[in-house]
Amino acid sequence: MEIILLERVDKLGKLGDVVKVKPGYARNYLLPTGKALRANKANMEKFEAERADRESRNAEARSSAEDAMKGMGGLSVILVRAASEMGQLFGSVSARDIADAVGEAGHSIDKRQVVMDKAIKTLGLFPVKVNLHAEVQVEVIVNIARSAEEAKKQAETGAAVVTNYDAEEESVEAVADAAITEAEANAEVAEEAPVEAEAGDSDDEAAS
Repeated sequence: MEIILLERVDKLGKLGDVVKVKPGYARNYLLPTGKALRANKANMEKFEAERADRESRNAEARSSAEDAMKGMGGLSVILVRAASEMGQLFGSVSARDIADAVGEAGHSIDKRQVVMDKAIKTLGLFPVKVNLHAEVQVEVIVNIARSAEEAKKQAETGAAVVTNYDAEEESVEAVADAAITEAEANAEVAEEAPVEAEAGDSDDEAAS
């Protein structure tokens, strides 16, 4: 199916381009969201008559989005969630959750502007793209942790806090020390055993 793009669409083209797409993609997404028109004679004439106005409005919207992008540069939001010791969330973080967090940080966006292939289900730091305009995108760092303290540590180290590593290391060391002690004790017993046997032989000879 041929369509006329009414705004820039990734991997397709820019405003005013006539491109071919799969019918399902056009009917289910591009046409109902106002991103395109069917490329028939009537729509082509209508678009050409409105082209200058559409290009002007698009330029204004892009400029506004670029200003918003500057204000959101380096933005990081924290989402506190319950999770297992291995970092698996008891639930998930969705585009709506991220849009709400960005809104609480003072930048109003819609969940549809958050670019996500799937929900996030683990602790950690996640770079998430936000479409402020068809031609303007900004990256937001989503810091998902079990507490504000752990979120701070994740931000400092750049890695997810999934368990208490210090406690785990101490436990491993304790087990290793116990194993060494047991091995040394067994070795001492093994060394003493022949001496006792020799002592027994001497007693037998004296008796004879």
